Amino acid sequence: NFCAQKIRERHLEGADISSLRAVINCSEPVRWESHQAFYEKFKDYGLKLEALQTSYAMAENVFSVTQSPLGSKPVVDEIDREAFILERVAKSPFDERPSIKMMSSGYPLDNVEIRIMDEDDNVVDERVIGEIVLQGNSMLTGYYNRDDLTEQAFTSGWFRTGDYGYMVGKDIFVTGRKKDMIIVGGRNVYPQDLEMLTYEVPGVHAGRAVAFGIFDEKQGTEDVVIIAEIDSDDAAEWQKTADSIRLHVTRNSAIALRYVRVVGPNWIVKTSSGKTARLANKEKFLGELLGE
Repeated sequence: NFCAQKIRERHLEGADISSLRAVINCSEPVRWESHQAFYEKFKDYGLKLEALQTSYAMAENVFSVTQSPLGSKPVVDEIDREAFILERVAKSPFDERPSIKMMSSGYPLDNVEIRIMDEDDNVVDERVIGEIVLQGNSMLTGYYNRDDLTEQAFTSGWFRTGDYGYMVGKDIFVTGRKKDMIIVGGRNVYPQDLEMLTYEVPGVHAGRAVAFGIFDEKQGTEDVVIIAEIDSDDAAEWQKTADSIRLHVTRNSAIALRYVRVVGPNWIVKTSSGKTARLANKEKFLGELLGE
């Protein structure tokens, strides 16, 4: 997204990137919208669709766990949005129901075996979402001086990645981080899905919204918070956008939003690599909420 948005046409004058074999996206999850924006930006300068590659990687396996085959086009899986959010399965859309385009992160490397498991350590069926676990000869054997973390991370020799995903054949689709999950009335909700719906609201741009949960002791569940940046400094426009976000997200996810806050530019905290820092944004929001 950053390259597609920030690199101007004048910077590309005379450029020819037709010899580029691979641009590898290791995001978790990989977003179809990001790949499409990148391709549309650079295709006139020779970028081939086959050069858009994907990988699932982590330090615990030295680096790569999966990789899309070089020279192959990106694999996109269009799935039913409601079934994905509410049923935790990735199935084809029914009739004209809203859908999500998921991108494969490629195949497991030759020295890696991957399974998708539920909370009871059972291997789930194809297209059922669960935790990604792996084995491999380049995988860590434990965390240094942290026996507690090592015990939590391993089940019968399988490493629990803390990432959710599903498989279709050999393709692995990463859907989100376990620790980022919002639990609303016993229902698991991916914050990334709520953010993607937020980006569909006019005035909100990709990468400028964050969703997270805060625990409500009285209700015994988490409240959903969405914060979105817009360029306008008009209070009426902020309220209009907040109302639009609440309506659009609730209508398309069946998730009630407790707080929707629209803010100006540069409110959302990012990591040094440009990713949204969920915990830091949650702490910032709670600090402001307590100060009100």
